[in-house]
Amino acid sequence: MKAIHIIIILVLVVAIAIVITTLSDSTTYSDFGEASAKPGKEYHIIGTLNRNKPIEYNAQINVNQFSFFMIDDKGLEKKVIYNKPKPQDFEKSEKVVIIGSMKNNEFIATSLLLKCPSKYKADKTPEKFGEKKY
Repeated sequence: MKAIHIIIILVLVVAIAIVITTLSDSTTYSDFGEASAKPGKEYHIIGTLNRNKPIEYNAQINVNQFSFFMIDDKGLEKKVIYNKPKPQDFEKSEKVVIIGSMKNNEFIATSLLLKCPSKYKADKTPEKFGEKKY
């Protein structure tokens, strides 16, 4: 074998190893049902905050933990525990994306993404240039 053939084979082996590693570490968007079926596996779950149940956060006891109840897109509700400080304006969020895994019928989130309501109102139509009345 020539040296060029050995280099090409090594490059192919490294490329295949990178692809396999990337696929095995990737997480998927899911729901609480699937996450409950495979505890310990990391999932992204999109849902809404259940405003009828309490948000448990006490900075004097533990600043790095708060919990809340979330309803996923299929209507399943689970308690979510987040071991970091509560994000500002958390209660105002429209949608919540949690990243983490199930443990003991609770979702342990390692990361949160919030979609806050838009400050722009859709019910007002903008004025066209030159139509302003004085």
